[in-house]
Amino acid sequence: MIDKGINQWNENYPSKEKLATDIDKNELFKLVNTENEIMGIIVLTPEMDEEYLPIPWITENKNNLYVHRLATDPSFWGLGNGKKLMDFAEEFARKHHYTSIRLDTFSQNKRNHRFYESRGYQRLGDIFFPVKSEHPFHCYELVL
Repeated sequence: MIDKGINQWNENYPSKEKLATDIDKNELFKLVNTENEIMGIIVLTPEMDEEYLPIPWITENKNNLYVHRLATDPSFWGLGNGKKLMDFAEEFARKHHYTSIRLDTFSQNKRNHRFYESRGYQRLGDIFFPVKSEHPFHCYELVL
């Protein structure tokens, strides 16, 4: 991502400990190919981070699914793996009767903005994660 000018993640985020916690909580899902190589990951959780509290969400703050740490391996870019992971997240949310899906994406990653907006997500406000970046992260919600 850094090679492409997207300085979203750094040596502080995501940490191995954070990913291990995601695995322990059964919230990290992986996309693998026929050789069982990991092509991407996504974290799906019903837990709302406190950073999201000031956002004027469309739906009530209950029964929402949050997307975190969506990542695809650059060696598999161009195969639609981000779309596959979000298709999975949306299907998972509908199957488990969530009211909406919420996420944030780095403000400097314009490609992600177009991606989520093309899927019907609405941009609702910005939050900051100083340990990740000085730039804001845009919050999006898709009502199911």
